[in-house]
Amino acid sequence: MVRRETGTEGLLVGLGLAVFPVPLLVAAFRWLDRIEPEPRRNLAFAFSWGACAAALVALVTNGFATDWLAANIASTSPSEAETWGATAIAPVVEETVKAAAVLLLYRFRRRDFDGITDGIVIAGITATGFAFTENIVYLGNAFGEDQSMGHTGLDSLTVGTFFVRIIISPFAHPLFTILTGLAFGIAATRYPRRRAARIALAALGLLTAVLLHAIWNAASSLGDVGFLLVYGLFMVPVFLALTALAVWARKQELLSLPGYLAPYITAGWLTPAEPDALASLKTRALARDIARRTEGPAAARAVTAYTTAATALSFHRRRAHLRGPDPDFTTREQYLLQRVRQYQRWGRPALTCAWRTSRRTDDPPNVTDAGGCSRPVSGAP
Repeated sequence: MVRRETGTEGLLVGLGLAVFPVPLLVAAFRWLDRIEPEPRRNLAFAFSWGACAAALVALVTNGFATDWLAANIASTSPSEAETWGATAIAPVVEETVKAAAVLLLYRFRRRDFDGITDGIVIAGITATGFAFTENIVYLGNAFGEDQSMGHTGLDSLTVGTFFVRIIISPFAHPLFTILTGLAFGIAATRYPRRRAARIALAALGLLTAVLLHAIWNAASSLGDVGFLLVYGLFMVPVFLALTALAVWARKQELLSLPGYLAPYITAGWLTPAEPDALASLKTRALARDIARRTEGPAAARAVTAYTTAATALSFHRRRAHLRGPDPDFTTREQYLLQRVRQYQRWGRPALTCAWRTSRRTDDPPNVTDAGGCSRPVSGAP
């Protein structure tokens, strides 16, 4: 369908240009999700849904709606039909089909949907996939028009489209859909047992995403000055606010670790310092650095696996506290405890050492001697 829309050459050009922001956006969401990374199968599903299913529905529905407006409303010209379609119809259709991926993972992968960060990451990856396909269409069509008109160089429509969609607003679609993911994340953590509240919150998030999307699309009809005003005075502040909110939400998840891991200190699975060390990204990074310098890259990966398993254990208990324990709570807990035990010989010394080092105030941390800590157990995993 995209090839039919753009032509073969347009498809190849659009594909080559549209791919530029994808690695950066995916890396940004992966960075946000590094406390307990979302399973790759979930991220792959989200991206594929956005790039294929959601984009297909949007292409068909938006095109049909625009044609219907132009054919059935006498006062509507083709250009007006496109404006109304982009402002009133496209935001509803596109945000709804993108939200479907968030809903499906929330409904069928509840074990992996632990909170606000997961909602933001899933929504952002879905929207990144959608924007990728949409950018192929826009850039491919721009290239085709340039070919027909003989336009080349910096004045071409292709360059202008690339600048607007890839350089200055690659975050637009993720920004809209993140509002929906944020609502699902809040629903999962604040109202786990109140169905009506969850539905209302999800609907509010979707409505807000549609409204923001509509404002952005309408800005394109306001001329260059109007567009820049909406971009600078509205979109950028919203982007910064949501970024700050996402970082804050991740920080709150980190701070919750010591409380939920406390029972495992009593049972002897963890030392008293480990939950506090796990609650600091700086300490986690230092632990990996210590393991890498003393035992090698494999040990650093083992420390990452250890911190991930311990974090998953904390989130498992938090989920049970909020929703009540699942039937397989004990089975899952034992599995995670075995993961902790599997990597403990590398993770515990490095994490404890990093915690002691990070608490020193007289000198900057020195990972060579690790603040006098004992060397981790030899033997890379």
